[in-house]
Amino acid sequence: MADVLGESPRASVDHVGSQLLGASASFQQTLQAIARVARFDASVLIEGETGTGKELAAHAIHYSGARCSGPFIAVNCGALPESLVESELYGHERGAFTDAKAAYEGLVTQATGGTLFLDEIETLTPKAQAVLLRFLQDRRYRAVGGRSFRVADVRVIAASNASLAELSRVGSFRQDLFYRLNVLFLQIPPLRERRGDAALLAQGFVRRFCQQYQLAEPRLNREMLRRLDEYDWPGNVRELENLVLRELLMSDAAELDLTRTLALPAAAPRGPRGFREAKARAVADFERRYVGDLLTRARGSITEAARLSGKDRSAFGKLVRKYGLGRSSTFG
Repeated sequence: MADVLGESPRASVDHVGSQLLGASASFQQTLQAIARVARFDASVLIEGETGTGKELAAHAIHYSGARCSGPFIAVNCGALPESLVESELYGHERGAFTDAKAAYEGLVTQATGGTLFLDEIETLTPKAQAVLLRFLQDRRYRAVGGRSFRVADVRVIAASNASLAELSRVGSFRQDLFYRLNVLFLQIPPLRERRGDAALLAQGFVRRFCQQYQLAEPRLNREMLRRLDEYDWPGNVRELENLVLRELLMSDAAELDLTRTLALPAAAPRGPRGFREAKARAVADFERRYVGDLLTRARGSITEAARLSGKDRSAFGKLVRKYGLGRSSTFG
């Protein structure tokens, strides 16, 4: 069989909580959308750049929904050979074709009672799109060489690095298939649009990898963490995760510097400022970092962070909104 399956769902779901983490307004909206989508057993289309966490979002939907006890079967659509699409998805009977020396249960059957996750769906060939469309219309399928139809009990979640609406508009993706997939929709924001989240994620990755590799947890300089927002993160969360792992494994330093290999803009020259401007900037920097640190300590709970600060929740909430911070949530 072709190598179309992703990593073990149970292995990857352990990592969902540490990566679906963020206090930025844009990501908080995404988490709220994930929670709502998980309540309804309908097809979902997830779009976002490479490395933003589309499969993690699919895991969160699955394990937060009614099908959480069923299997999560991930399919890399880019690895589906066009000549074997029906066999891979629907299975085949022994002797159905030359190499069919034994019967095979397709991916749809393997996902019974759970979720079929179609990753990189934009890579499907026109023939594969037609095969999938027939199945999505009534959830009926038949194994290659089989005589009877089966009705699939699966939820379909698809993910794309590109806009399927745009691809369908220019004729690169079937419009009718796009409509079948796009019942519920999620857009995962890139890391560069999630101010402050790179620091939270970096701290989460450091804790996880130190536990995994039995390493002493290094110090993380606050200024270094702040500067992570100055990088564009073309590889998004995946790039940050790999950076943290590489630096941890290759350094014995007591303090970890994640910015040393990043192409960051030079720090702005410190020219003379008026007293009021300098004071206002210093106060703003202090408030933003102070609020962010408290939210981290309180695991995103505004109520607990307000208690730690000695301020009432309403006043503390104004500071949270002022600096675009918010409650940090996880799924998994």
